[in-house]
Amino acid sequence: MTTNSEKEDLQRYLQAARDALVWKLDGLSEYDIRRPMTRTGTNLLGLVKHMIGVELGYFGPTFGRRVPDLPAWLRSEELNVDMWARADESSADIVETYRRTWAFADITIEENDLDAPGFVKHWPEDRRDVTLHRILVHVVTEIHRHAGHADIVRELIDGAAGMKAGDNNLAPGDEAWWAEYNDRLETAAREAHHA
Repeated sequence: MTTNSEKEDLQRYLQAARDALVWKLDGLSEYDIRRPMTRTGTNLLGLVKHMIGVELGYFGPTFGRRVPDLPAWLRSEELNVDMWARADESSADIVETYRRTWAFADITIEENDLDAPGFVKHWPEDRRDVTLHRILVHVVTEIHRHAGHADIVRELIDGAAGMKAGDNNLAPGDEAWWAEYNDRLETAAREAHHA
């Protein structure tokens, strides 16, 4: 038997990851939030844009809800269109669309019990029948994975690290401490490689 507190726990973790993902954009230039930082093109604004599609899909059609004002790029056949932003796509509009997506998804979560049935058409046939609980676990897991990507990308861009504003969740070392720490890790890696 599930309780409202279980749903509230899942929703709290979902919102914490949403907030963290958007926070990673703060204070950066349009270039920095859009530029590819890995061979596969991972970029901060693309991670936000991707989660719009994830949340609209899993908290909309999966539970029989039509998505109002579906972004045009979500109707595109282009590969990875949800993982980057064109120059004419405003970052402010993308973030605002994500915030509206939260509200849309939260209605699905609030109006359904955790055992409410859903259907994910693109999943393998033996796993297509789902519950709200399963979708919440899936989406919370996915967004936290992408928030972790954003942590690394942001640190690569300007060195900023941490979990959220006012709580970086890091060891309390200064620049000298971090430099020495990295030297220790490099030494250990080299020693292990040559062992």
